[in-house]
Amino acid sequence: MKTIAVLSGKGGVGKSSITASLAVLMAEKHKIVAVDCDVDAPNLALVLGVEEKNFELVERVQTSERAKVIEERCNQCEECLNACKFSAMDWDEYVNLPRINKFLCTGCGACTLACSENAIKLESIETASIKIGETEYGFTIVFGQLDLGESGSGHVVNAVKIWGSEIAEAFNAEYMIVDAAAGIGCPVIASVRGSNFVILITEPTPAAFSDLKRAIELVNHFNIPHGVIINRFDINNKFTDKIEEYFKGNDIPVLGKIPYNRKFVDALVNLKPIVVFEPEFTNIFLEILEKVDFQMDINNVLTD
Repeated sequence: MKTIAVLSGKGGVGKSSITASLAVLMAEKHKIVAVDCDVDAPNLALVLGVEEKNFELVERVQTSERAKVIEERCNQCEECLNACKFSAMDWDEYVNLPRINKFLCTGCGACTLACSENAIKLESIETASIKIGETEYGFTIVFGQLDLGESGSGHVVNAVKIWGSEIAEAFNAEYMIVDAAAGIGCPVIASVRGSNFVILITEPTPAAFSDLKRAIELVNHFNIPHGVIINRFDINNKFTDKIEEYFKGNDIPVLGKIPYNRKFVDALVNLKPIVVFEPEFTNIFLEILEKVDFQMDINNVLTD
């Protein structure tokens, strides 16, 4: 199985909608599994039109710890309040015990060290859900969702990818396509690590290009072959020419250029990938997939 990750340094450049269309076209010729690794705000299933009633919860993930007071041991010394540097503890005068704010507690353990009576312990907590669903296009989608206010997205991404790989193996899938989170943080690193190829998405704006260059540095760090799609290339043709010169000078292949069109918005509103909602765009995405295959074949030759 080969893993293709779709990444953008900046959010809002069309990464998930492009991933959805690529997945639909890939599924016409190959067995695939789609994995949404943007666990803070997963929306690939939404773009693919998978209804919530069709999701199956397969795992609750524990990624962090939180302090808990053992009431019968507490001697009301209040030393734990002074030890917490995150203002996660205050005093509950009603019960005369320390009170822990679950949204501020990071599980650092300072309060447990400060307590001479061992009245505070750290306990593992469930912070995210992993779900799977079947799309109407013949492939399974796996995604994770962090609970409100929780952290540990990098660990959740790892768990999501493990589920995706196991499902892919069970179905003898040829490809796993990964929709990564935006940026270059922990969830993105976990998303792209181990990929056979990375598709980078950008648009001709200074902010998107600046963030893309940081994403390219990340991909180069892991020595992963990659190429770029320029979305909405015609909103600023001069800037598009500028970034194409950058790609050419750095030997980064341009896999395709997608024009701005209001129909992309209409497709999202109707919960359809653009190649389904408006088939006239199919050839653009087919050409992108052909170039991805070509680049992957070249890399296989070079590594062999």
